[in-house]
Amino acid sequence: MNARPRTLSRVAAVQALYQAEQGEISPETVIDQFVRHRIGGDLPGGGGLEDGHLKVADVPLFARIVRTATQQQDTVDGMIAQALPESWPMTRLDPVLRAILRAGGAELWSAGGAPAKVVINEYLNVAHGFFSGEEPRMVNGVLDRLARLLRAEEFSAGSQIGDAP
Repeated sequence: MNARPRTLSRVAAVQALYQAEQGEISPETVIDQFVRHRIGGDLPGGGGLEDGHLKVADVPLFARIVRTATQQQDTVDGMIAQALPESWPMTRLDPVLRAILRAGGAELWSAGGAPAKVVINEYLNVAHGFFSGEEPRMVNGVLDRLARLLRAEEFSAGSQIGDAP
C-alpha cells in the first residue's frame, strides 16, 4: 500500500487510541511506543502496513491527534454522544469505531488543520479499512455533524460532504 504520510498518521492515531484505551496506557507512553516500534526508522519485518508498521507516517500529526483526543476526551466524547443516535451510547460502540470517532473528532476540534471535508473523507477511508458493514456510514454521519458544529464556516448552506469545495 502506497499510503500518504498524513493518512498513515490517522491510521496510527486510531490504533494508538485503541491501544491506550484497551491497555489503560497514557497517551505519552503509547505515542512513544508507536514512534519507537511502528513509525519511521528501520523496522523489523519489512516495515510494511501489513506488518503493523506505518513507516512514513507524519509523526507530529499523529502525536497531535492522539494528544488532542485524550486531553479533550470528555469534550470530544460529549460531542460524539450528541451526534450518535440515542440507541447508540458511546459504551455500545465497538472500541475501534470509538477510536476512529475520537481521532476524527479531535482533528476537527483542532484549528488550523486539514479542511473538514478532507478529515471526514480520511476517517471514512480508515473506517472502510476496519469495517465492511454500516460502521463507515456512521463515521461519515457523526463526523459530518461534528464538522458542521465545530467548523460551520467551512460549510455553505446546503452543501454536502461529497460536494467539491
